[in-house]
Amino acid sequence: MTDKAPWITYRPELKVLDCTVRDGGLINNHLFTDELVRGVYDTCLAAGIDAMEIGYKNSPRLFSKDEFGPWRHCDEDDLNRVVGGHDSTQTGLKLAAMADAGKSDWKEQIVPSDQSVLDMIRVAFYAHQVSEAVEMICHAHEMGYETMANLMAVSNINESEIDAVLEAVSDSPAGTMVIVDSFGHLHREQIDMLYKKYSEALAGTGKDIGIHAHNNMQLAFANTIEAIILGSNRADATMAGLGRGAGNCPMELLLGFLRNPKFKLRPVIQLLRDQIAPLRETVEWGPLVPYNITGQMNRHPRAAMEFRAGDEKDDFLKFYDNMVSDI
Repeated sequence: MTDKAPWITYRPELKVLDCTVRDGGLINNHLFTDELVRGVYDTCLAAGIDAMEIGYKNSPRLFSKDEFGPWRHCDEDDLNRVVGGHDSTQTGLKLAAMADAGKSDWKEQIVPSDQSVLDMIRVAFYAHQVSEAVEMICHAHEMGYETMANLMAVSNINESEIDAVLEAVSDSPAGTMVIVDSFGHLHREQIDMLYKKYSEALAGTGKDIGIHAHNNMQLAFANTIEAIILGSNRADATMAGLGRGAGNCPMELLLGFLRNPKFKLRPVIQLLRDQIAPLRETVEWGPLVPYNITGQMNRHPRAAMEFRAGDEKDDFLKFYDNMVSDI
């Protein structure tokens, strides 16, 4: 294979993870139908995607089953109802769930891997939760799962906090450390700095570096491919960018960029037409102006989400003035 364009982005060791159901579920309390979840699963299989994050392992005490759908908890019965019999050694697709530090009853919810269709647990945490996160990673590893460490809101903490997290994670069994732009605030220069920092801190550990970008400033795809060009071998994306608020890096763009012949785009386009596009009739996502504003201001998108749910959702100037007045 030539090492010149347009094949320069081909890298067989690079793995793609779909987090449509997990991240996308944040816009509708994870009340997706079994048909849609199965549709995403079948599409990941047909498209040659490496992993699918099917939801959260979060506590039903904190996220009531009366209000939140099954993909907030990923109980084994629900997993088996939709993807029962899944075997990654046969399909090539690994199934993952995310456990949030502070929000998961992880000692009870994460069962031994031989009792689950899941292959991977991704632990999400803020910098001040790193001690619990490492415990969770170790527990999931002992249960037989692959693990990833997702430090959230990295744009909102200082370098010494990042360094402390990287030091703690470097000694853990996590296979991947993910750069997570939770607020959609990062530019290319910051991706460059973070990738360098992560790679230097994790040198010699055998850990991969991943990227999970949000699209508040319409940079999710750009920041994802920047991380890949720098050497990231784990990349997250969602179908049509479906995700909380402004959404994520669109899978259909990422697969085209990677130019790996194992990835098939047509099944993704079919899913977009048949099952993702119709969701826009009932839920909203994408880089609308309020999300642009929170991204530029390095603020959590919850304020924009609340504003878009109100009666004056298109009064962008009012939202801007409200955000500025809070500074």
